[in-house]
Amino acid sequence: MSTITSTNTSDSAGQNTGPADASPTESSPKRRILLVDDDNDILEVLTKVLESGGFEVSHAASGKEGLRMAIEHPPCLAMLDVNMAGMTGLELAQQLQAETVVPFMFLSQHGEIEIVRQATKFGAVGFLVKPVNVLQIIPSVESALARADDILKLRANETTLTNALVAGRETSTAVGLLMAKNHVDHLQAFDGLREYSRSNRRKIADVAHDVLEAEKLLTSINQFFSSKKKTK
Repeated sequence: MSTITSTNTSDSAGQNTGPADASPTESSPKRRILLVDDDNDILEVLTKVLESGGFEVSHAASGKEGLRMAIEHPPCLAMLDVNMAGMTGLELAQQLQAETVVPFMFLSQHGEIEIVRQATKFGAVGFLVKPVNVLQIIPSVESALARADDILKLRANETTLTNALVAGRETSTAVGLLMAKNHVDHLQAFDGLREYSRSNRRKIADVAHDVLEAEKLLTSINQFFSSKKKTK
């Protein structure tokens, strides 16, 4: 059952859901929000409101899927439901903090004071309390994005951001390579790469880089042997 307040969503999404100059303009690229929640009703409403506010939206129905998407295609902001089956929102936040530079905010039930404390400790840039009034969604997301931007300006320079994008691309390429080599699906390949990285206490981006370098070396060696055969 959805915990969005029963406001007229179709009207609210098109009315004053935030400052008039806060949403992306037609000339600027849309900022992408990743929603991670196992409640399809909430995902549907949040997606509708955010898209009406000019955002691009992607969503995942589990923490594991949300982590994969955040690593491979980093969003501008991730909105995480605290109480999900399997990997919880707090556990996902820990992984995002350890493996990415993706800023995140939380969705949580009213009155969970300890959750708020943990969210702050984990570095959350925003917090929405359920039941959520649709009129609060856009302003809350805009505020979280503004705070995230300020944090990035303080702790990240252009080189760091470029490296993060490269790491994301390399991870996606490595996952595709592992799929082909091991005849597994996308999620299985990603899980294998992530588990190997954890067991060796390395960042997934570094392992992905090594996978690609190893593939380049193997290709080069194979080409060398092929050329030797042709000259005989």
